[in-house]
Amino acid sequence: MTILTFDIEEWFHLLDHPSTRTEEDWAKFPSRIHENVDRILDMLHRNNQKATFFCLGWVARKYPEIIKKIAESGNEIATHSDLHQLAYQQNRIAFAEDLKRSIESLEAITGNKIRAYRAPGFSLMESNKWVFSELIKQGIEIDCSIFPAKRAHGGFANFGQQEPCWVDLDGFKLKEFPINVTSMVGLPVIFSGGGYFRLLPDAILAKLWDQQKYVMTYFHPRDFDAGQPMIQDLSMIRKFKSYYGLAGALSKLERLMIGREFIDLVEADQKVNWEKARTVYL
Repeated sequence: MTILTFDIEEWFHLLDHPSTRTEEDWAKFPSRIHENVDRILDMLHRNNQKATFFCLGWVARKYPEIIKKIAESGNEIATHSDLHQLAYQQNRIAFAEDLKRSIESLEAITGNKIRAYRAPGFSLMESNKWVFSELIKQGIEIDCSIFPAKRAHGGFANFGQQEPCWVDLDGFKLKEFPINVTSMVGLPVIFSGGGYFRLLPDAILAKLWDQQKYVMTYFHPRDFDAGQPMIQDLSMIRKFKSYYGLAGALSKLERLMIGREFIDLVEADQKVNWEKARTVYL
């Protein structure tokens, strides 16, 4: 299965940069989220496609019309946290409050239960695995935050096979749809979103796609926005990762959809035989 998801945040919601961390910082930048979300929704409509949208609570409060439009288009709304902070930089109380506010903000607009969560930057690891307990406490049924390899923002290097599974923490279980990676020159690479998706040519992406039984995509509105300003003082590597290939990314995604089945998280959950799914004990 190939699961289509989008993380709904502004173009300036970059992690690990001193000028883009707080709401006060964000107020200094022009908004581009309306046109960027519309671009995604128009593409989905052209292709008769549904997706799951992991949305910030901050977006719900500032631009409720965006969340309403996504939901009314028939797409699932999930939470991507409230203020887009790395989970491992929050203590347990701060994380729980952030999660609660995001859920309440999104549910107030859609009237539907928020069932799924994705951490900003996939920022879960062994040291903050208590996050799963907080997710369960607040009614989250599905997590999509696990990166099954070591990385700068966390990861679980020993997670094992990349597939839908149960995560068990101290006897409490949660459904998990991890990100999936491939190996290039000995390094784990996410080809189903972000910089590598924009960097790799169609032929290589198609081959990687077709080799996998399970693909979890993750795209952001800014991934398709060639006109966005450039954040100052970024490293050369970060500039390349954040800005290369923006102009052709949306058409590349549309081409990959041809002849392949993409589904949202709702349908993916229904397709999994959870009685036979493996359990990963954290």
